[in-house]
Amino acid sequence: MKTASLPEDLALSKTEIEVFDYNVSHACEKNKIILTQNTFSFLQEGLKEVNTNSSPITIDNSSFLLMKSGHCLMTEKLSAPKRTYRSILLFFSDESLLAFGHKYNFQNSPCLELMPIQQLAYDEFTKSYVKGLKEIASVKGAARSKLLQVKFEEIMLYLTEIYGPEFYYSLLGELDLKSNKLMRVVENNKLDRLTLTELAFLCHMSISSFKREFEKQYGCSPIKWFQDQRLIHSAFLLKTKKARPSDLYYQIGYESLSNFTQAFKKKFGSTPKQYQLKN
Repeated sequence: MKTASLPEDLALSKTEIEVFDYNVSHACEKNKIILTQNTFSFLQEGLKEVNTNSSPITIDNSSFLLMKSGHCLMTEKLSAPKRTYRSILLFFSDESLLAFGHKYNFQNSPCLELMPIQQLAYDEFTKSYVKGLKEIASVKGAARSKLLQVKFEEIMLYLTEIYGPEFYYSLLGELDLKSNKLMRVVENNKLDRLTLTELAFLCHMSISSFKREFEKQYGCSPIKWFQDQRLIHSAFLLKTKKARPSDLYYQIGYESLSNFTQAFKKKFGSTPKQYQLKN
């Protein structure tokens, strides 16, 4: 698994607002991404999946993402038949976000919860907007930064008009306390088979700090808690979805049916099949 720091690793100039036409012909699975600036990801081709401290989001090229600076896990899948992945990335700093609010009189913001990632649907305006952004990506010299400033304000004004001033305020919410961030990451990813290394990364913690904070909040080890949550979910599926145990064990994180059956019986007092027949 790679770790990338963006936009630094794209060799862009260090400015408040930048654009990059990201185009690759190879897929990636859960790369660790450190966003040092806020980012619009205008997906053009392929599929993108992002894990943050909120619920995982998967989009195709009918949607785009707005991501706050921070840590995330990024999966990129190629489109067929072209076998490419393309996204127009618009990076912007917190300073440029605050300057926008000051310029358009958003400075008295209510205290709203920070939205680390938002999925937004393309419409005719945003499709046209991205076409113009692509053209600026090839512009060099002093005009580039001025044009990008205009384009940043254009998309912010449009989205604020569509979604209301709360859209802007949600990008400025108070920073999470360490314990709140950990609990959000854990609760939103409890069924996603992320490793402890990946979970700790999303919490901006070392593995040892993550384990220590986790046990303080949940009163048991991460391994035991996640195992219990997945077994509870498997019981729900057996009871309500008529799922077969042989179809479930790998889905909830077990390497074999026998290991799943043994763990299930230890928790619920019966095998998965017996539990299903009884309920």
